[in-house]
Amino acid sequence: MRVVIVTESFPPDVNGVAHCALQTARHLVDRGHAPLVVAPATAAGAGPDADAPCPVVRVPSLPLPGYPQVRVALPSRRVTAAITAHRADIVHLASPFVLGVRGMSAAARLGLPAVAVYQTDLAGYARTYVHAGESAAWRRIRSVHTAADRTLAPSSAAQHDLETHGVPRVRLWARGVDTVRFRPDLRDERLRRELAPNGELIVGYVGRLAPEKQVELLSGVGALPGVRLVIVGDGPSAPQLAQALPGAVFLGRRTGDDLARIFASFDVFAHTGPFETFCQTVQEAMASGVPVVAPAAGGPLDLVEHDRTGFLVPPRDADAVRDAVRVLAADPALRAAFGTAARATVEGRTWAAIGDQLIGHYEEVLAARKAVLAA
Repeated sequence: MRVVIVTESFPPDVNGVAHCALQTARHLVDRGHAPLVVAPATAAGAGPDADAPCPVVRVPSLPLPGYPQVRVALPSRRVTAAITAHRADIVHLASPFVLGVRGMSAAARLGLPAVAVYQTDLAGYARTYVHAGESAAWRRIRSVHTAADRTLAPSSAAQHDLETHGVPRVRLWARGVDTVRFRPDLRDERLRRELAPNGELIVGYVGRLAPEKQVELLSGVGALPGVRLVIVGDGPSAPQLAQALPGAVFLGRRTGDDLARIFASFDVFAHTGPFETFCQTVQEAMASGVPVVAPAAGGPLDLVEHDRTGFLVPPRDADAVRDAVRVLAADPALRAAFGTAARATVEGRTWAAIGDQLIGHYEEVLAARKAVLAA
């Protein structure tokens, strides 16, 4: 099967869209298929795509104003040219909004089926960043996804949102987690002593430091006696968060085995963003055997079993986050039980299993298109 993955983000970018697109490309290659990635050009000096599992076509892009870590593709004929040259059987649109719209148009002109993967709560971002535009964002989402042969939602909450806003042909497709890289036995006592020299309980957050993540809600956690707050990630909110969380340790962006070691060294993982369509970092914490505190909204509803693998708390409620952490801090046995259950919960969610599900969606879409053409 020849697949073109048109993605709004790809490594070296570090985010859920980029990671999922990379894992998808890897799995397709492992299963003997032929993927091609089309993605925005990286910042100058980011280096070539030598480590990519398949060819990558880069489209000219500009940094998003106020958020230079995010790049937006410019109009280009390369999308259609790349799909044509690859002789694609199907087009995979990863979180389509700008580049993905061009990919959808190209697929339609070429008579190719398209699968659109919904990953970003753009309506939630519109509320956060411009305090308006939610309806316009949903119109854009509905327009793009309605044109696709199938939309894949990462969680039951995201599927409900899409269907409520009129998007047809929505199916559930979750995300995998690398249970070999992220595992409990990587817990590093030397690292723990560096982060918490007085033996404090370590509560970690991993993710973008941006307004929609609402990391400032961890201020109460950081003020708990005997707790050390550790923040991993970067983004435009970093300076403000350094002031809002004065006792926290900021480690910046970490990836790969280094990140896995940090995850396993947490005692509790706390996530605060209410707009997660999935929330991969929650899965990575669970794979690391760490109990989770997360908002009862979006993707975490599918991932965290309340009072078994962690606690789900009301969104945007700093007191609820603090109180949940306080309960876990006071009960080592409860933390251990939650962590063990969390690891067991995700052990079957490998990228290989999830990737095979995706190939099944491709095959169903191709079969349906063939049946229509034969009718």
